[in-house]
Amino acid sequence: MSFNGKNALVTGSSRGIGRGIALKLAEMGASVAVHYYQNKAAANETLAKVLANGSDGFIIQADVTQPDDVCHLFRTVEAEFGTLDIFVSNARPELPTFFYPTMEITLEQWDTAVDSQAKAFLIAGQEASHLMSDDGRILAVTYATGSVTGSLQPWVGMGAAKAAVESLVRYLAVALAPRGITVNAISPSWIEDSVLNSLPPELQDLIRNWHRAGWTPMGRLGTTADIGKAAALLCSEDAGWITGQVIYADGGASLMNAEVPPEIQFG
Repeated sequence: MSFNGKNALVTGSSRGIGRGIALKLAEMGASVAVHYYQNKAAANETLAKVLANGSDGFIIQADVTQPDDVCHLFRTVEAEFGTLDIFVSNARPELPTFFYPTMEITLEQWDTAVDSQAKAFLIAGQEASHLMSDDGRILAVTYATGSVTGSLQPWVGMGAAKAAVESLVRYLAVALAPRGITVNAISPSWIEDSVLNSLPPELQDLIRNWHRAGWTPMGRLGTTADIGKAAALLCSEDAGWITGQVIYADGGASLMNAEVPPEIQFG
């Protein structure tokens, strides 16, 4: 499986899951456009690692909550690469801009979540398809658990936004299927070096210990490299018959029964 000669754009790839995906694509030969919003230094770190893999690339700044900025992303990719083969929608705003409980979240905070996900992905899907030849790959990073549950109350804005993205994946998949362009979503569980690490240390420890104790059957949290590998599979030529799907990359966490303590689920 090789991406030699392929061009990729990964939003939110200055760090975290986006960086993991960008580096895996570069390792396999793709040229990568590294997107960031505010942390230019981190974007340059990602680009340096892309170049160290022998791949080409560049960095680009944009606010994905702004439609004009989303369009600018693709115009820049067109100017730099000419064409696009892989688009990964991963960017999201920082937690303080949307992470508020259901009964407290403002419309501005709600719009920040929805605009950065559903609206941005709609525009990006349309723009990406114009730069892609047949057999292109479009992939969204979601959090499916947060889309179907309601217990993590401050996730309400992003949960609704991610649910809309997962629905849009299916509509785009049907629209672009005649051209052989696949559209899928990948849903990680808790991942090291991601949003987890922005939480207070005591909460991070609670989450890690819970998953190590059995909530993730594989006994650990995922890594950005884990998600990069899963994303690469879905972006490969061999995945051409998979479209409109939400693929869980979570070490089996989504297989657990929320009504039964994990301590007795393996008996």
